[in-house]
Amino acid sequence: MKPHSMPELIVRKRDGGALTAEEAEWIIATYTADEIPHYQMSALLMAIVFRGMTTEELAPWTEAMLHSGSVVDLAAVDLPKVDKHSTGGVGDKISISLAPLVAACGAAVPMISGRGLGHTLGTLDKLESIPGFSSAVAPESFPDQLNRLGLVFAGQTETLVPADHRIYALRDATGTVPSIPLISSSIMSKKIAEDIDALVLDVKVGSGAFMKDLDAARELAQTMVALGKVHGVVTSALLTDMSQPLGAEVGHANEVRESIDVLRGEGPPDVTALVLALGTRMLERAGIATNASDASAMLEGAVSSGAGLERFAAVIAAQGGDARIVDDPGVLPTAASTHLVTAPRDGTATACDALAISRATARLGAGRTTKDDDIDPAVGMTILVKRGDEVAAGDPLAEIAYNDEDRLRAAEDALADAWAIGDAPAPATPLIFEEVR
Repeated sequence: MKPHSMPELIVRKRDGGALTAEEAEWIIATYTADEIPHYQMSALLMAIVFRGMTTEELAPWTEAMLHSGSVVDLAAVDLPKVDKHSTGGVGDKISISLAPLVAACGAAVPMISGRGLGHTLGTLDKLESIPGFSSAVAPESFPDQLNRLGLVFAGQTETLVPADHRIYALRDATGTVPSIPLISSSIMSKKIAEDIDALVLDVKVGSGAFMKDLDAARELAQTMVALGKVHGVVTSALLTDMSQPLGAEVGHANEVRESIDVLRGEGPPDVTALVLALGTRMLERAGIATNASDASAMLEGAVSSGAGLERFAAVIAAQGGDARIVDDPGVLPTAASTHLVTAPRDGTATACDALAISRATARLGAGRTTKDDDIDPAVGMTILVKRGDEVAAGDPLAEIAYNDEDRLRAAEDALADAWAIGDAPAPATPLIFEEVR
């Protein structure tokens, strides 16, 4: 590979120029091999934050990240292969019930998920609140489990897109996270590495999401959809509300419990609606259903027949977990104590701020500030009042499940402004804003 001058590339990007495909490949390969110092890569990333990347730049940059290590080989899987990715939110347990339902409808879902960091909680941490459950599934084991069960819940290995491991850690430490090209290439390089046929994205919008406004979320969705198409993956995205938590539960074990409720057909309306909306698109994009009506009927059938719940139990057992939780969620960790947060006055809840609630949950011990922090899978919150609900002074707004009094006080401080109680009705906000295809 022809060598290049990193200072020259940094200056060109700083001044608004573009990187060639060959230069992008060299940068990613050389940095992954520890031949570019962190300070030079940091400077380039900051230039990208301020100057952006063109479509012509971003596609080869993503391609280079994708091939910086190994990729999953699913040639031996006979089923249509489809996955879903969320940009992250509060109470966002959607994947836990969605993936088994889609698998029960005939798809293979190689779901490689992440852990939580900061105010968001990760799907893997939630699943690992199940006693014995392991997400350490080697990529070479994927085909067998997908052919048998149609679903794998796994974590990213050290050899899968290693450039993303390194670059994301650097971005987190250098204030270069908020960049649509860098976010897009990070997400899409990992998803394309799964060897899937189709992908449905859930791009969150609101206080509890990375993208706070609809325009930014739309740009991110359009960028990722375009990258998917360039790499031969049928991709679409839903832009969905994250101004308040999804469902009633926030926390690890309690979000698993709520996911079981969804699989039983007893879940909260917003979670159930989003599961069905995303699942419908997954089945359509994978070619399993020819239209939305058929896809929705298949998913509802997997709920009413119990097939989705059975599939979830089978995957838990296959990955070493205690499958009794589907019949007895009490097997999951439970916090020692509970505390009620109450309304200060009569009125209508005009806000139930997702970010404040997520920060409070993290302070209880559910979140991480570094990737090596331990988490408490038992703590969390049950949200009892959401936007539009009427309350009287003293009514419970939420129930906090906690194991440490000091952490409880810290969580209460974070919740001081989480609910706004007013006299006028709360404006309605749609769960799904739009679709990008």
